[in-house]
Amino acid sequence: MSTTHPRTTRVEARIAPDVLALVRRAAELQGRSVSDFLVVAAREAACRTIEDAQIIRLSVEDQERFAQALLEPPTPSPALERAAQAHARLIGRTT
Repeated sequence: MSTTHPRTTRVEARIAPDVLALVRRAAELQGRSVSDFLVVAAREAACRTIEDAQIIRLSVEDQERFAQALLEPPTPSPALERAAQAHARLIGRTT
């Protein structure tokens, strides 16, 4: 956790006594204050949540299928061709 940014905003939360005891123990094991432990843990969880929402993970098989579709895209279906033409008419471009 970077210490170059001053902490000026306060956050409050109510937690069960057993959770507080757990947090205190974990903070103690890391040599941190409870406040610092909570800030670091919240930041890590927030970063992980955002990353999980932004990154698509594919199996090796799915990666290969995706790459193959990019390299050799399938022929557009008649419905897709009609949709592309309708789109071009709506925005004033020709296909």
